Amino acid sequence: MFHSSTQRRHWTFRGEEELSRRRAEANRRARGRAAATGKVPQGELVLLEPHEELAICKYYEKRLLDFCAVFKPAMPRSVVGTACMYFKRFYLNNSVMEYHPRIIMLTCAFLACKVDEFNVSSAQFVGNLRESPLGQEKALEQILEYELLLIQQLNFHLIVHNPYRPFEGFLIDLKTRYPVLENPEVLRKTADDFLSRVALTDAYLLFTPSLIALTAILSSGSRAGINMESYLSESLMLKENRSTLSRLLDDMKCMKNLIKKYELPRAEEVAALKQKLEKCHTFELALNTNPKKRKGYENDEYVAKKSKMDEEEWTDDDLVDSALP
Repeated sequence: MFHSSTQRRHWTFRGEEELSRRRAEANRRARGRAAATGKVPQGELVLLEPHEELAICKYYEKRLLDFCAVFKPAMPRSVVGTACMYFKRFYLNNSVMEYHPRIIMLTCAFLACKVDEFNVSSAQFVGNLRESPLGQEKALEQILEYELLLIQQLNFHLIVHNPYRPFEGFLIDLKTRYPVLENPEVLRKTADDFLSRVALTDAYLLFTPSLIALTAILSSGSRAGINMESYLSESLMLKENRSTLSRLLDDMKCMKNLIKKYELPRAEEVAALKQKLEKCHTFELALNTNPKKRKGYENDEYVAKKSKMDEEEWTDDDLVDSALP
């Protein structure tokens, strides 16, 4: 199914350079539109550079994952992966200076719930925000205002193929066709950690879901000291196809490097960039004529309602500073 999908044709890219080029082009367009408005004072250094936009996106993408992680009722992983992919796709071609990631991230999660048939009402959805009833109502109004924009910017390509289904498929295959490994379930926890970490990188935009899943399996085996080369060569029948095996190993190495070099921005960097971003939005640089749509959800202290058992564990500082292990 993936090989005939819009994800493969339109949202799987050749390399990191192409992603950087697209983001830089989105930044350039936003700067050009800002200059055309005449609203930015000469010499005022309020517009963000491409690397600053990327840092802001990383911060809000982590907050998106945090929001989904404590969502009630529990949000399926496929919904989380879809929301994360929507967010990445949106900011390949748009600038945070025009569309605030605060509201875009919530809209991505809201739309992903619908597309993946995770049936929660709009009231249930905003009920997960740490906000007053009036604040929740305002957030919902803005989510609904942004929803069509998000769908349009995704080119109506809403079906996302996540690595979770192929991951389960590989585990079944290991259980049935790879007796060398007595209990493949021992790989699950570390592989799950790998999938959580890789979701923060650009891997979903560069590699197939099955390759991401297979890399998670093999990475988990490697950490456990289990040599699974024979699974690739014998069970997956790559022994005679050296070129395919070589490309596969190169892609896996590249994926691991993405995780290794990934860094969340520091708290002080985020604080400075958020101030700069808010200043951008005071100049009303977006193409929207509705200022409510442009500015986005006002309160940044919304990540989720605290459950009683997590009251002491979850703080906003934790969400800013923490990174996946």
